[in-house]
Amino acid sequence: MTHSAVAPSASDRRRNLISPDKVWIAVFISSFLGLFVDGFDLQMLSLTLPALKAEWGLSNTQAGLLATWSLAGMAIGGMGGGWLADRFGRVRMAAWMIVLFSVGSAVLGLTQSYEQFVVVRFITGIGLGAEYTICTMLMAEYVPTRIRTTVLGTLQASYSVGYLAAALLAGAIMPDHGWRWMYYVAIVPVVLAIFIRRYIPEPASWQNRSKAPRTRNNNEWVLIWRDPKVRKYFLLWALASTLLQFGYFGVNTWLPSYVASEMGVNFKTMISYIIGTYTAAIFGKVVTGWLADRYGRRSMFAIGGLATAVMLPIMLMFHSPGTVVMLMLIFGFLYTMPYAVNATYMNESFPTHLRGTATGGSYNVGRIGSMMAPLVIGAIADRFTIGLGLSVVAVAYALSALVPFFFIREKMYDPAKGD
Repeated sequence: MTHSAVAPSASDRRRNLISPDKVWIAVFISSFLGLFVDGFDLQMLSLTLPALKAEWGLSNTQAGLLATWSLAGMAIGGMGGGWLADRFGRVRMAAWMIVLFSVGSAVLGLTQSYEQFVVVRFITGIGLGAEYTICTMLMAEYVPTRIRTTVLGTLQASYSVGYLAAALLAGAIMPDHGWRWMYYVAIVPVVLAIFIRRYIPEPASWQNRSKAPRTRNNNEWVLIWRDPKVRKYFLLWALASTLLQFGYFGVNTWLPSYVASEMGVNFKTMISYIIGTYTAAIFGKVVTGWLADRYGRRSMFAIGGLATAVMLPIMLMFHSPGTVVMLMLIFGFLYTMPYAVNATYMNESFPTHLRGTATGGSYNVGRIGSMMAPLVIGAIADRFTIGLGLSVVAVAYALSALVPFFFIREKMYDPAKGD
């Protein structure tokens, strides 16, 4: 007796429990949660930084280095994770990276010295960086072009929701239980990794690509440099990403310390201000994503970057007890606008067979900016003020807006169609 078809595996049967027309919803929810815990984990460092400085007697420069080593790990993870996702699958690598940063973050709560914290945080950063690259690419390959930026802008809001949740939890936990419990709770996302691996299928575009014949010479990194068009946009995105991340991570790392020290507010009031800023950022990303589907990725990316560059020095120079809340709400809306567009804009700049490597590579070369920012601002803060250090990022924001606006076309490829 012969069979015309091979019986589906247990893995295939589990994935078939989600109907095909609902798969993108499951992908969105799991990606949203994945980036939520990514943002939560990243923000924990900023919120626990004052406590770490006090416990281990760190200078501002040493505190900045904590963020720098974390971001160095994220750079390696983003580049390696994108390449691994091209080779072995988006879903498989997303699950493993969640396990890496969840377990690593929980171990941070057990560290007993500055040096131990640096090493573990670097390893944790590898998972964080890879997860961001893979989740945004996975979502882009499931969503049609007409609503892609709306969906991915909403997905980007998950980072801000993670920041917000971290701020709320810090206010509830740290005053009574200290900073370590903030890291212990990070073990929970392992459950998400199990769900993703068991029930979410690989996107059709990657499955079709993965069945295509390949040779040992078809290394994705080599192919990027061989193709003049891909190489051009890889380098342009690397430059834009470096500038954007210098600004974005400089603000995220040092804004809580600025509010607490130079605005002269106590910890609980500082947490309230930061919560307001991140809440505004959630709305900023969703609205910007919606606008970008109607008026273009390039224009909204530029508007967000330039508006932030103008708003940042205004907030630093003209804040007062009566205006600080409004200024921080406006700033919170603006400074994440480029990130609402960034994932869609980048993923539409590269073909499917190179997308993970090219987006992960160019964005994470940009981690050079994110690594420099905490250290540079920390050094300026040691010599002058945190406010002066933060004002430097305004220039970076402006330049990050101008590079794509003048040199990078939008919608060059359609990820959902396997272009």
